[in-house]
Amino acid sequence: MRHVKLSKHDMYVLELSNKIKDSYDSLSLNVPVRHLKRSLGEIDIMAKKGDITHLYEVKCSHRILKAKKQLNRIKNILNVKNAKTYFYCGNSKLLVTV
Repeated sequence: MRHVKLSKHDMYVLELSNKIKDSYDSLSLNVPVRHLKRSLGEIDIMAKKGDITHLYEVKCSHRILKAKKQLNRIKNILNVKNAKTYFYCGNSKLLVTV
C-alpha cells in the first residue's frame, strides 16, 4: 500500500474538519465546483446541518482577503446566498467568520 504525503494545506483541511465535524450532519472536503465540463474552483469544506450550509476556505497563511473573494464567488456560483462563510488560517489556527 502506497502512502501519499499530504500537502500542508490538506493537513490543515483535515485538522479543521476534525475540529468541526461534531457540529454538523455532514462534511464534504475538497468539493469541486463545475459548470458543464469546466472547473470553476473548489470548496475546502462544505458543512451541512439541516437546511444550513457553511463554507470553509483554508489557507496556510493569513490571506483572508483572497479567501473572502473565493468564498463570495463560490456562493454566487452555487446560489447559496444565505450560506455562512469562514476562513481558517492553518499557521495561526485562527477561524474567522467572513
